[in-house]
Amino acid sequence: MTLETSVTTPSEISSGLRGPGIFLAQFMSAEAPFDTLANIAQWAASQGYKGIQLPTSGTQFIDLARAADSQSYCDELKAVCAAAGVEISELSTHLQGQLVAVHPAFDTLFDDFAPEHLRGQPEARTAWAIEQLKLAARASQRLGLKAHATFSGALLWPYVYPWPQRPAGLVEQGFAELAKRWLPILDCFEAAGVDLCYEIHPGEDLHDGASFERFLEAVNHHPRAAILYDPSHLLLQQMDYLGFIDRYHDRIRMFHVKDAEFRPDARSGVYGGYQGWVERPGRFRSLGDGQIDFKSIFSKLTQYDFSGWAVLEWECCLKDSAQGAAQGAAFIERHMITRTRKAFDDFAGVSADERFNRRLLGLPDA
Repeated sequence: MTLETSVTTPSEISSGLRGPGIFLAQFMSAEAPFDTLANIAQWAASQGYKGIQLPTSGTQFIDLARAADSQSYCDELKAVCAAAGVEISELSTHLQGQLVAVHPAFDTLFDDFAPEHLRGQPEARTAWAIEQLKLAARASQRLGLKAHATFSGALLWPYVYPWPQRPAGLVEQGFAELAKRWLPILDCFEAAGVDLCYEIHPGEDLHDGASFERFLEAVNHHPRAAILYDPSHLLLQQMDYLGFIDRYHDRIRMFHVKDAEFRPDARSGVYGGYQGWVERPGRFRSLGDGQIDFKSIFSKLTQYDFSGWAVLEWECCLKDSAQGAAQGAAFIERHMITRTRKAFDDFAGVSADERFNRRLLGLPDA
């Protein structure tokens, strides 16, 4: 399908770290101001946010099928946001992405993520989810967006701990199947010029660097296979979340700003002992209340010329969402870095040429 020309202008696309933005999944409800796009956009702007990341399950904020096919509808969505003082940072298909690959053990739990008429029909549900992702690629293109957030789904998660011993070839076959389902989707995102960013998240087959590398190999290092970086999920796995940026910065295309803490004791550790969020050693916290070193994260992302939004995802087992959102925009704003355009010691620079440099090195003229 050929898309009509988007009205996105060069001024709407900027490089470098942008923000603050806010992911709306944890705030949407049937009550004002969280009930419509216009209302929640105005609310987000009143809290100090400049971007909103839109969930696409249901049609409360965006009709994904309509957005995929109608440029005028997408222009209307952008106008609603602009009138409120925000812009759409990215779209999210976390719930639909989850349904691209579901192990039968989780069929009943994940059925609620699909439309009612598809429940109890795993194959039809998967086909619907794949089509949703393809619609999201076209909708993102029409909206002038450069990245999209999703989950990978999971075929192997029941076997994440190697007991009982996994049979030879199980992991390879699982990733081969995962790649088979995602490659046509990735090709749609390539055609749309949009990066498909998998949130590295426990419960997904892509839950750490090693599993992402397996997937990347299985999809032939597809240029649109990218990472949504959320340090909270890495901290709770006791990973080096700063080193993760060093290793994967060329694939990090989205950023969720979410805090967490890990306080193991004699009773429980990474696995949590089936306890609720308040009692678990690893807990998500509101920004500034956890253990994550955001100064270093923002510095590293700036160092590697990350070009994208810093988006708050509020998930805290203690602090109310209204307080977390109110404090989050200022927290992100304080950590934003404007990349310097000159070296600090330029004032002491010495003009030179190759001949001068050779003299400094004690070498004869060439």
